[in-house]
Amino acid sequence: GMLYRYSFDSPVGCLRLEEEDGYLTGLHFDPDPSVRYADDTDLLRQTEQQLTEYFAGSRTSFSIPLKLQGTDFQKRVWKVLQTIPYAKTMSYGQVAALAGNPKACRAVGMANNRNPVAIIVPCHRVIGANGGMVGYGGGLWVKEKLLRLEQDVLNRTQEG
Repeated sequence: GMLYRYSFDSPVGCLRLEEEDGYLTGLHFDPDPSVRYADDTDLLRQTEQQLTEYFAGSRTSFSIPLKLQGTDFQKRVWKVLQTIPYAKTMSYGQVAALAGNPKACRAVGMANNRNPVAIIVPCHRVIGANGGMVGYGGGLWVKEKLLRLEQDVLNRTQEG
């Protein structure tokens, strides 16, 4: 099918969205923001809107149809990631166990790195067993910023 792309600026840098056949297939941190895409589709507009609300702290879950290309194990990992609640974290070992292979911590790390749809498939919510921030495709500062945003929003809602 046709591939549509759209770039926009976010609090964590330039994000590039990709759509194919009515599904979001990619959300990437764009290392080269000089290359801009401006395909104007309903889905890409809706995705930008939901992400903008997420960054503003007014949205805690997404309703965007996704199609994720990967191995069976990667797809299982990405499914587990989508069950991690907003502002909560899981260790690589926990994700590995839920994906059906408790010993596959490293493979979970690889699947996280290959996650084609950042943020919406929240690989930023997977942390080291000791609570440490371990590698993240968008850079560790992005991971920390996203987790801090979610924690702040959660604290605000609980106080309110």
